Amino acid sequence: MADEMARANEVTNLTPAEVAAGVEAGRILLVDVREPNETAVERYPEAVIVPLSTFDPATIPDPQGRQVVFACRSGRRSMTASLAAQDAGYPYKAHLAGGILGWKAAGMPTRTG
Repeated sequence: MADEMARANEVTNLTPAEVAAGVEAGRILLVDVREPNETAVERYPEAVIVPLSTFDPATIPDPQGRQVVFACRSGRRSMTASLAAQDAGYPYKAHLAGGILGWKAAGMPTRTG
């Protein structure tokens, strides 16, 4: 974790409003790195799920020109995923600051069940 904090400047923080607008406009591919037990309860609309426990950036669907943005519960795992992807040579430098907690606090919709 200390390593992630030291490298925090390598990850771009995006707000829920920025991410929601980008997803809606087709500019952002949202990648949820939470675990299946979490996403089964509540998830981001339109996100692809690539759990951090088995994370391999090569399994992320082709973004087809969209910006890849990672998301999780609070923003820690999404930062870890971004750094891991960058370390593997991918240009995925953004995450949803505050995760799904911030997303819901901003009034953004989720899917349940």
